Amino acid sequence: MREEDLLNLLREVASGELDTSEAMEQLRDLPFERVGDFAAVDTHRGLRCGFAEVLLAEGKTVDQCRAIAAALSAKGGAFLATRVSPEQAEALLDEIPGAEYVPIARIVRHLPDDGSGPGEPQRTVAVVSAGTADQPVAEEAALTAETMGLGVERVYDVGIAGLHRLLAHREILDRAAAVIVVAGMEGALPSAVGGLVSAPVIAVPTSVGYGVAKGGWAALLGMLATCASGVTVVNIDNGFGAAYAAARIMWNLKGEGDEG
Repeated sequence: MREEDLLNLLREVASGELDTSEAMEQLRDLPFERVGDFAAVDTHRGLRCGFAEVLLAEGKTVDQCRAIAAALSAKGGAFLATRVSPEQAEALLDEIPGAEYVPIARIVRHLPDDGSGPGEPQRTVAVVSAGTADQPVAEEAALTAETMGLGVERVYDVGIAGLHRLLAHREILDRAAAVIVVAGMEGALPSAVGGLVSAPVIAVPTSVGYGVAKGGWAALLGMLATCASGVTVVNIDNGFGAAYAAARIMWNLKGEGDEG
């Protein structure tokens, strides 16, 4: 249940349009709903955290993904599933008409056009990636951010092996409310970006790299040891987590014209 759904429900009870027993029936699924014997869908998460539960498809069967997606999408609002295989995607697209599958990011998402989606973005983040091989993680971050109601500007293939490529995009970096930087190898790009912008910088190490890159560990340690003050770092290949962190920052910013 989303915050606006609960507010509407309370208004209907207060106005007498809905009696308390009917309201109780609608609230019965809070704070979670059992799905078979394998899941308990957190229907209260949107109220607590600002966005509904996201389906991590990895490690789940096709039938489990379908059942969980049905429960989540029935609550309205935007739907997001990450780490989705082609077989799982086929089932989810069949379950949720109008949803889309983006193979490079392994994401299935649905942005409803009935007004219950994220609406027009109020703030924009830049998603910056070092190399083309980092694009799957960068796209996971970009699509997640868009689904959560943020505008996204993409700046791809601007790693420090050719730093002039990054500097050509200073205008985008300067106007971004937050910057997500995705890099493998030695993971130096977030340090370069962190020294250029005042916005929050969220670094994402990827598992791209030879030998001692060790599946992203070199990039992770390099980002954690950055000399650029204030750069925060998420887990290896975790574009989703970076975008969610950026969304939480944006949701809690109060600017001119915002309520509260």
